[in-house]
Amino acid sequence: MKLSLGADERLHVVETTLKYLQEKGHQVRYYGPEPGQTAPWPEVARQVAEDVVSGRAEEGILFCWTGTGVSIAANKVPGIRAALCGDAETARGARLWNNANVLCMSMRKTSEVIAQEILEAWFSHRYQPNPTDDACLAQVDALDKRREEGGQVGR
Repeated sequence: MKLSLGADERLHVVETTLKYLQEKGHQVRYYGPEPGQTAPWPEVARQVAEDVVSGRAEEGILFCWTGTGVSIAANKVPGIRAALCGDAETARGARLWNNANVLCMSMRKTSEVIAQEILEAWFSHRYQPNPTDDACLAQVDALDKRREEGGQVGR
């Protein structure tokens, strides 16, 4: 699978995730700094999100210190459903019910073992279309469309 991975720091969990993905046979495009340097988290989130919506990547993975910043930034790109996942069950649910296409993780809280569990859950589950979740995702798509058109999202 073609993946884009971004991080604002290249900490150990990022390195082990890159290695894990490559060992599983994924083609990974990396956005972010070299070890010992930093990059702006909104920029790496934008690059990964744009790869996903353009089709250059099938899915994306993002890291920042809390995972919150990259999830917020990625979700600003229409068509992205970025999910901040701290455990395998959350990753499973994000895939099954939310059809998430970008996985976000915290570098502060995610150990290498937990990251691997999250990735295994992420890749072993896919969205299962159903009337309830399809209707919810249609509402999310409508929010994206309103934002693109410059309309108000709130009431």
